[in-house]
Amino acid sequence: MLVHICCSVDSHFFLQKLQHMYPHEKLVGFFYDPNIHPFSEHELRLLDVKRSCAKLGIPLHVGDYNYEGWLEAVRGLEGEPEKGKRCSVCFDNRLEASAQKARELGENVITTTLLTSPKKSLEQLEKALRSIADQYHLDIVAPDFRKNGGTQEQFALAKEAMLYHQDYCGCIFALSVQREQQNRWADELSTPLKPQIMPSSIEERIELYTKVMACEAKETPFKLVREKFLNYRLLRAWVKNSQKEIIPSYILFYSVCKKEFVKAKVETITQGIGFLNKEEARFISLETFNALSNTHYATVKELLQNPPTIEVEMAVRNNIMKSPFASLTPLIVLDEVKLESYELFIQSKTYHDIRENLVLIS
Repeated sequence: MLVHICCSVDSHFFLQKLQHMYPHEKLVGFFYDPNIHPFSEHELRLLDVKRSCAKLGIPLHVGDYNYEGWLEAVRGLEGEPEKGKRCSVCFDNRLEASAQKARELGENVITTTLLTSPKKSLEQLEKALRSIADQYHLDIVAPDFRKNGGTQEQFALAKEAMLYHQDYCGCIFALSVQREQQNRWADELSTPLKPQIMPSSIEERIELYTKVMACEAKETPFKLVREKFLNYRLLRAWVKNSQKEIIPSYILFYSVCKKEFVKAKVETITQGIGFLNKEEARFISLETFNALSNTHYATVKELLQNPPTIEVEMAVRNNIMKSPFASLTPLIVLDEVKLESYELFIQSKTYHDIRENLVLIS
């Protein structure tokens, strides 16, 4: 039996139920989800599916990430609601690839872990399964494992196994609608131009679950502990000097301006730090930044191209501000700070967020 897999939270429960229901059946997993956006989220879900399948002894095959093909398949259905026509096309797209893989591997039965998702229509999925299976002369299995407390059991198993529990279906259209309904910014759709790992980003979760797999491989006891915090994303920024020229500038994490655009003047320079007369902003000379961060950047352009970690940035901020409170003062690194007028533009987002931390148990 080939089992199309959408995510570890659904598959971990579904596969165990199938193993119990069909103890003599060989189960083969197939991860094919070109609908998932962005690609880093696809890779994160695949990572955790590999982890789950390894725990359950299920061989796993991985399909191509044909996102362009999926977009073409759902063209014109972008505004469809959840469980609407777009979902039907999406199911057909993924299940047909699953049927083709089943024929390639010599499997005669197909099913999908989507059947356990509370956000999906069982009727819609079973209809899609039967239609595709008939085309490829396959049988289907479409059990309803949600009933009789199945959904609660599913989430309990996922929590016990500390699986990655995503909070959106997967496609960009469903994500956009869901975040709008939540009145929440979709930071999944933003990626920094500078190569950094942002707090609570998909990339940070990939690092986290890679560590989780390493701990499990070494049988090191651990827990995943959630943390509430104030997150930050810089969207756009620039600095112009008195000659109206844009100059290289590096905006430190948590730099926030009440007014996105201001004309300000450096009134005082002390130990390489210039104090502006607006927005409580401060310019930091590259020499001072290097001294505080123990780095050796030759220019701010080099700093932009190869930035330090957020932890290093926060250490510099805490050293400068020396405040027991969370500081949102704009701190900007320049090659040289001068007593002159500047134009400053900072567009940023601060928002409440939650992240997971790995804690080793001694």
